[in-house]
Amino acid sequence: MDTFDSIPEQALAWHRAGEGAALATVIRTWGSAPRRVGAQLAISGSGAIEGSVSGGCVEGAVIVEALEALEDGKVRELEFGVSDEDAFAVGLACGGTIQVLVEPVGGALSEELLAELCAARAARRAVAYVADLDSGARQLDDSGHEERFRMDRSGFEEDSRRFVAIHNPPLRLIVVGAVHIAQALVPMARIAGYDPVIVDPREAFGSSARFPGETILNDWPDEAVTQLGLDARTALVLLTHDPKLDDPALECALRSGCFYIGALGSTRTHAKREARMTEQGFTPEEIGRIHGPVGLDIGAAGPAEIALSILAEMTRVLRKGA
Repeated sequence: MDTFDSIPEQALAWHRAGEGAALATVIRTWGSAPRRVGAQLAISGSGAIEGSVSGGCVEGAVIVEALEALEDGKVRELEFGVSDEDAFAVGLACGGTIQVLVEPVGGALSEELLAELCAARAARRAVAYVADLDSGARQLDDSGHEERFRMDRSGFEEDSRRFVAIHNPPLRLIVVGAVHIAQALVPMARIAGYDPVIVDPREAFGSSARFPGETILNDWPDEAVTQLGLDARTALVLLTHDPKLDDPALECALRSGCFYIGALGSTRTHAKREARMTEQGFTPEEIGRIHGPVGLDIGAAGPAEIALSILAEMTRVLRKGA
């Protein structure tokens, strides 16, 4: 689930408030489906909802089943199949079939396990919620699912009835350099599901007037990225053109596990950057992690198109690897 949500947290809050809550999760899809496997819907005992498993009347049917599950405490596995001619009316745009798992909180999904899941999410720790649909067992794993974490892909283990729901930390973008390209990149990245942070010690550049509503750190970049942390769900983009600002953050990034490092500049500028990193003791393999000149070569002209090329390259690396 790339775009971070508060669905498990909301279910826990409803349960602890005494309203009761159930979590509905898409566990399989065939054909066209508007939500990925792993998408969730939280339902309270009063019928309030947060999230989505498809759209249209499928949600209505899931809510009815969830309220019944809260009454009897039993897990439900639901299947909805829609023909092409009826698909649009129920939110399955081109027809298809989905399976949905409904779990009342306090039953197979215990309050303690849900609280542990929410704590892991709050700590930006990747975790897998594993539900054995035959035995009824539920557990959290933070290892053994590395490929699923990398691909952010929930699903059944091969030849089993063990469903694995991946809960990755939210995607984060740290932009060093509050320049024109950043003004285009930040809102694009937010639409794509990233939580952006802008870093620039120059307050005239990194100001709320230029980036209304965004998180801005007027710190030196190496201090800022150390404070924020660079993990496997973080992309770092350097846009200042100034080695005094870019290089310290770049050195932090090369020592981290962030999934993407991009640096603005021409081929000549990047060659000089590589030489400076070599002088700092980094290996060719480590330096090769830097995407420079930053962005896919789409013939971009102007800040908005350059921002588009950067976001496209970030997406390619995230989904397909470097």
